[in-house]
Amino acid sequence: MNIFRLTGDLSHLAAIIILLLKIWKTRSCAGISGKSQILFALVFTTRYLDLLTSFISLYNTTMKVIYIGCAYATVYLIYTKFKATYDGNHDTFRVEFLVVPVGGLAFLVNHDFSPLEILWTFSIYLESVAILPQLFMISKTGEAETITTHYLFFLGLYRALYLINWIWRFYFEGFFDMIAIVAGVVQTILYCDFFYLYVTKVLKGKKLSLPA
Repeated sequence: MNIFRLTGDLSHLAAIIILLLKIWKTRSCAGISGKSQILFALVFTTRYLDLLTSFISLYNTTMKVIYIGCAYATVYLIYTKFKATYDGNHDTFRVEFLVVPVGGLAFLVNHDFSPLEILWTFSIYLESVAILPQLFMISKTGEAETITTHYLFFLGLYRALYLINWIWRFYFEGFFDMIAIVAGVVQTILYCDFFYLYVTKVLKGKKLSLPA
């Protein structure tokens, strides 16, 4: 495992922990898109079905279990425990416009036409756009809490580092995965505007605000 994948994994884990702590400490999920969190839970579920069929390493298994557990814990906090604080009026992105096309693409473009491979491909494609409901929610409310922007920053950093990881593996291991790379590029592009606002506003102590 190279340093880019490791730091990418740690950035991903940091994002998840930041979000969970934010919800738990404030006893509120205000400003968090439940729809994005459902999509991420779907991503991890369909990607890590290989937990039932193969063992790669203790690290690999542990991280997969943590991702799945935290994803469903977040969904539970939003839709059950702190449901009264959930802002459903602004979380209105039509997720079927993401899930259906992504599902069709996974059937058409994959490495191997088998159930596990199609579901893995589906998860890769879906992850690249799963953050859209959250970004859409921020655009509707016009602003985001600082802790929420930290969550989004580490989530975007994770994907950017994974892109570098794929490039590293291509040059030093001869490994090339077009599906993962293209999906990673798409996801990173979606974060570009947010990264700019994060650096120019949030890191200078200002609140991230967008035109509603």
